Amino acid sequence: MANLYDTHFHLDLQESKGEVLKEIENNQIYTIAVTNLPPLYEKLKKEVNSKFVRIALGFHPELIAQYQKYIPNMWRLLPDVRYIGEVGIDLKVGKESKGLQLAFFEELIDKCNTFGNKVLSVHSRASASEVISIIGENFNGKIILHWYSGTKQNQEQAISNGYYFSVNYAMLNSDSGKKIIGNIPNDKILLETDSPFTSINGHTYKPSEIGKIVEGIALIKNMDIESMQNILWNNFVTLIS
Repeated sequence: MANLYDTHFHLDLQESKGEVLKEIENNQIYTIAVTNLPPLYEKLKKEVNSKFVRIALGFHPELIAQYQKYIPNMWRLLPDVRYIGEVGIDLKVGKESKGLQLAFFEELIDKCNTFGNKVLSVHSRASASEVISIIGENFNGKIILHWYSGTKQNQEQAISNGYYFSVNYAMLNSDSGKKIIGNIPNDKILLETDSPFTSINGHTYKPSEIGKIVEGIALIKNMDIESMQNILWNNFVTLIS
């Protein structure tokens, strides 16, 4: 299947990074490789040089309390980076650090708004209303809500604000995920694997299997696979343009 991409992939957490990178290149899968801390971004940036991979500067919300010392690194690197992720708020696992998470995310959005033209992959577990409220409706860049699991009301607000939603294989296999996918406008759906945190047929999701997600979305949207594929690719081209 031509024209495949992945907007949320943890390349640095793969068991065999070299083999996975070969798979990405052999299948020409345009990949946004998210990271969880600024030092991990800098390390991966040195290790990977591929026209199919863009390294994203991230600071996972679950790690902010433990690694506050790296917050200045985030602000130092931010001006020169187009892709940001994984970032966001987590009030399920990280609720004890809510204040710190909110303050960090508010500052991040403020800085990204000032710089402009950033593409953010945003984590919003048990925090969709907070995330959407902080980003607002006039963000000077592009927002992808990664593995969205919030309410329909919050989803409608995010849609109204013009955000994208990235869909993975796990979402195709839950009733709530299918409803969320069904509600996403066709021009705002993107592909993601979130590998290695997702699996298929008992193994970690591989880049070359992303076509299975296209097939699943087409089924939910009651479209043929080729038409869905074209829509998804056009969405990605619009996102990065």
